Amino acid sequence: MNKLLFEVRDVDRQVYESRLRNFLPAHIIDIHTHVWRDRDVIHQKAAKHDKRVVSWPGLVAKENPVEDLQETYRLMFPDKQVTPLIFPAILDPVNLPKLNAYAAQCVRRQGLPGLIWSDPRWDAKELERQIRAGGFVGAKSYLNMAPSYIPGKEIRCLDFFPPHQLEVHNRHGWVVMLHIPRDGRLKDPVNLQQMLEIERAYPRLKLIIAHVGRAYCDHDVGNAFEVLADSKRMYFDFCANTNASVFAQLIRCVGPRRILFGSDMPITRMRMRRITRGDHYVNLVPKGLYGDVSGDKNMGEVTGAAAAKLTFFLYEQILAFRQAAERTGLTAGDVEDVFYRNAARLLRLK
Repeated sequence: MNKLLFEVRDVDRQVYESRLRNFLPAHIIDIHTHVWRDRDVIHQKAAKHDKRVVSWPGLVAKENPVEDLQETYRLMFPDKQVTPLIFPAILDPVNLPKLNAYAAQCVRRQGLPGLIWSDPRWDAKELERQIRAGGFVGAKSYLNMAPSYIPGKEIRCLDFFPPHQLEVHNRHGWVVMLHIPRDGRLKDPVNLQQMLEIERAYPRLKLIIAHVGRAYCDHDVGNAFEVLADSKRMYFDFCANTNASVFAQLIRCVGPRRILFGSDMPITRMRMRRITRGDHYVNLVPKGLYGDVSGDKNMGEVTGAAAAKLTFFLYEQILAFRQAAERTGLTAGDVEDVFYRNAARLLRLK
């Protein structure tokens, strides 16, 4: 690398050495990472911002080419071997062809598993053609791919992962990375019904629910884990989530063999600590580090000693999972399942 990607401070080294290094296995699979190049993106100043999508993740990095992702692992996990599952970050659907093409290039040249970012307007043959052509193992999509006439509060999972595409994934046993929509997040009854419907109707596809269903706050859970106790095969990643209570409930509900480590890189390079205000989360960051964040309800700032103590979002995420693991009695073998073996089995990696 010819540039300093980000600074690793003494506080970060202390956290890693004292609380993370011996907790983590030697080999890690990161099931949730975004790769893209700035030159392939039409920027939000030129493209109309989709209000259905939060904007704060864009403060961390304007691009994350695969070389930056690999350098991030070297800096943050200096003694671990990390393999990512990669896919694009789609700021606007107009960027889709170029960003998918770059992800496919990384899959071919780096020998990494990857997901295409799918468009619900593709018919079954087009989806299958693009996945095969890119060497992908499945698809990721997002609520901003749903038709623009659907209000954000009314989007359903099947609006951006339509049944004709799920049938293709099911036939091939491909991965579907699902970021559920709707303001109710994990507790939303429509989300829960469709998650279970996908699992039951398409038993061969590998369904991953991202971010523990966006249950970042206790308020987001409701009776979800009671409902999800009926699930049999769906996996959950816990990327970009720091809620140890939610993690503990997840462990008790589905057990350690259906939980996957993911980072949501590059946003978890953010230096921050997450708190809850009312019914929403707030990322506390050092004042001025990420520009003016005063207009974002999900962002807050601290100064002085409080700012100096802040470490990486990703470290906070793993520390929260460690707390949940200790609370629920997970063994070192269970932790290795979560951080490596479950994903290796799912992706059929050696």
